[in-house]
Amino acid sequence: MSLSDVFNIAGSGMSAQSLRLNTVASNIANAETVSSSTDETYRARNPVFSTIFNQQQGLGGSLFAQEHEAGSGVEVLGIVESDAELQARYQPDHPMADEDGNVFYPNVNVVEEMANMMAASRSYQTNVEIMNTAKTMLQRVLTLGQ
Repeated sequence: MSLSDVFNIAGSGMSAQSLRLNTVASNIANAETVSSSTDETYRARNPVFSTIFNQQQGLGGSLFAQEHEAGSGVEVLGIVESDAELQARYQPDHPMADEDGNVFYPNVNVVEEMANMMAASRSYQTNVEIMNTAKTMLQRVLTLGQ
């Protein structure tokens, strides 16, 4: 892996964590929305990530060096809706209540979403620091000949 590959890997991580922050924001924004049926109720969404692999030749003194898979970034496979149970509350005076007096709330756990937001934010920050460190290393390599 070359030092320039670090920028691609960290960039894909930043992109993935940015998407994660957007889904968390969407979940928190819709945490208290109500509806009169389970089909119309907002469901929490979560991104699904996967590692992008590439084949690299094994480096070493062995004649029987095997190919090793090395991570070369993160890709987003999609966004899935949570299958957790929706919250049904009996509120017959609510304007969105169904004929039984129930109002349906999303399956968003705000505390869990805040923890996801902090983890995504820190992961994004770590990728930024990795890019800055790689940039500093490249700048120092350029000044070696002076």
